[in-house]
Amino acid sequence: MKFTRRDALALGLGATAASFLPLRAMASVEEFVNAFTGGAELGSGGVTLKAPEIAENGNTVPVSVDAPGASAILLVATGNPTPAVATFNFGPLAGGQSASTRIRLAGTQDVLAIARMADGSYVQASQNVKVTIGGCGG
Repeated sequence: MKFTRRDALALGLGATAASFLPLRAMASVEEFVNAFTGGAELGSGGVTLKAPEIAENGNTVPVSVDAPGASAILLVATGNPTPAVATFNFGPLAGGQSASTRIRLAGTQDVLAIARMADGSYVQASQNVKVTIGGCGG
């Protein structure tokens, strides 16, 4: 195949134009929750989420979650570009079903914890965190 300068220029311009097209938006919170729960209904109670009411810096916000009897816990930051923060899985030999971590928040938003209980049901808890300095470039 003969590749001319004109073909190379057309290919380069096409690639440049394609790079400016918007990509598919990041998945929404509902998509992450439905992927975790399989579309099951969410109950309340049985999971405790601890996060500060006001975080001075969104880069390192301490969060802890406790759900006795859970097999997995999904942690979601509803206002972040990528909402799913972490998934904690607990096996049968786990001493307890709790976890703590530090997360990055883009701004004031809700932090959501969804726990898959051993009986297959799902429960949730949420906490609003006010961020004074955003952690995701804000």
